[in-house]
Amino acid sequence: MHRFLVSAAHKSSGKTSLSIGLAAELSRRGLTVQTFKKGPDYIDPMWLAAATGRPCRHLDFNLSTPEQLQLEFSRHGARADVCLVEGNHGLYDGLDVEGANSNAALARLLNLPVLLVLDARGMTRGIAPLILGYQAFDRSIRIAGVILSRLGGSRHEAKLRAVIEHYTDVAVLGAMHEDPNLAIAERHIGLMPANEDGATKLRVALLAEAVGRQVDLERLLAATVSGEPLPAVPPLSRAAQARVRIGVARDRAFGFYYADDVEALERAGAELLFFDTLRDVRLPIVDGLVIGGGFPEIFMRELEANSALRGEILAAIEAGMPAYAECGGLMYLARSLNWRGDTRRMVGAIPGDVVMHARPVGRGYVKLATVAAHPWRELGDDPVEIPAHEFHYSSIEGLAPGTRFAYRVARGFGVNGKSDGIVINNLLASYSHLRSTGGHDWAARFVAFVRRIADERRPRLTREAAMKPRTGT
Repeated sequence: MHRFLVSAAHKSSGKTSLSIGLAAELSRRGLTVQTFKKGPDYIDPMWLAAATGRPCRHLDFNLSTPEQLQLEFSRHGARADVCLVEGNHGLYDGLDVEGANSNAALARLLNLPVLLVLDARGMTRGIAPLILGYQAFDRSIRIAGVILSRLGGSRHEAKLRAVIEHYTDVAVLGAMHEDPNLAIAERHIGLMPANEDGATKLRVALLAEAVGRQVDLERLLAATVSGEPLPAVPPLSRAAQARVRIGVARDRAFGFYYADDVEALERAGAELLFFDTLRDVRLPIVDGLVIGGGFPEIFMRELEANSALRGEILAAIEAGMPAYAECGGLMYLARSLNWRGDTRRMVGAIPGDVVMHARPVGRGYVKLATVAAHPWRELGDDPVEIPAHEFHYSSIEGLAPGTRFAYRVARGFGVNGKSDGIVINNLLASYSHLRSTGGHDWAARFVAFVRRIADERRPRLTREAAMKPRTGT
């Protein structure tokens, strides 16, 4: 087995493109590659999943305990030939001065060697003290090798290799030359999601081919081999109750879902029926709805044009169907969406209007405390703080003064800096993104809520059907 963490000296060093290419090329060579992404990210994992054909898993100190991270890494990595963890930010960057949630801390926790990606634009001899400093800063971190990124040409590469060989004992495992053809388009929140890019397979193939030419994969695998198997983790249990049907919006506009959360919904007893907000004119027959995050502003004309589906969703929520929406889903369920001077009608289940801004309104980790209006809050629940994250450029305006909220925001912004989780009938719509972990299994709570409402509604619907006059002979 081979295990390693791909990190960098700073953001935008080319580590995501390298990670995608590595995962795809190693998979192409017949190895089973399990990818992981550190931190709260939906977009990079889409590309990593496209590179391997396997869901990418998340590892986040702020949403899981260290023990949970070790369990998740073992659970998903034990049967893989290669475990590739892509870091976020720089190797030693973190929220606190101790770097407790840094990439280095994760490498130490999981006993992973580090592949250090260095953006070498404009550098020659200065790359040596950079590498030496990264080695000396924390001797418990093993830098298995460096991969040079964004090189200006073969002469530039030769100079850097000579400098690194002369001044350091770190192996150069690869050298990626700058190539605009390999770039993935970016927008305000990050890379363009793979579910929007019609050329995803081609881009992944190009990155794989570039890595195959410019990275010494044999040396890389030799430097990251591990003789210790990951500990066996027992499978997660499944609910014994009757299954409920939950419709999940998954298309080009809405694709921000953690693979672990989707599986948690299924384990809790949900049969998931995916629908397309851009193309489907009818909802599937379901007991509840989930509309995750995404980029509805990019597709707001198409979303407005699909008035039939918008009407079905509105009618379902007004009739009391349980629904959960995060960020982009909240925007879609609002009355209207305004971006770049253009305003489009949305579902209208939330009596407020969403406006996009040039800068982030809420960004980073949040802490939420449930309040009495939370529809899934069980009697006797303590208002413990729930870890979550947010990243939105929009705000919702025009909400009535009496709007009910599910959460008090202890840290973060949410809807208005104080509250998040708009509650209307059995809908909960928040800017915050939750993660089903051992500390807060939102998926199981939501499925239980859907089941309870479905059980309450069935006798009433049966009575109403029996009371309808019969026609015909």
